Amino acid sequence: MNSTQNHVTDIVPEIITTRIFNQKKELLFEAYNNPAILAQWWGPKGFTNTIHEFDMSPEGKWFFTMHGPDGKDYKNKIIFREIVPFEKIVFDHASGPYYKGTVIFADTDMTNHTRLSYCMVLESLKVYNNLKDFIIGANEENFDRLEETLNKLIRN
Repeated sequence: MNSTQNHVTDIVPEIITTRIFNQKKELLFEAYNNPAILAQWWGPKGFTNTIHEFDMSPEGKWFFTMHGPDGKDYKNKIIFREIVPFEKIVFDHASGPYYKGTVIFADTDMTNHTRLSYCMVLESLKVYNNLKDFIIGANEENFDRLEETLNKLIRN
């Protein structure tokens, strides 16, 4: 089941992307918590990742390079702020563009389905206005890649 919602507001520089996945919360959380799985799906379509450091704990760091389909490399630094296993991940994206990310894993009325919400609070309205259209599309592609990766894991 694929249900996607995007919420964009001009009052707070916030973008929320939500999708219902036909997966248990535990598997979705594992896809965020396991760097070998995370590297397979993080980022928009066509991107690959090299993870240099990964420590998902409060104040832990995740350093990685996203390799774009255009051949450009994008260095990223994330600092984890709050981890509630199978429920929530809060982090600061400490390399531009700067934003606070919150991932929420929620049960649904359907068995073995999870509502995954990804909220990005951007550093300013200027950054938000410049990037919101790109980010909305990139987040959808990111969720598509997550779904594809999870389906491969289940088949194996």
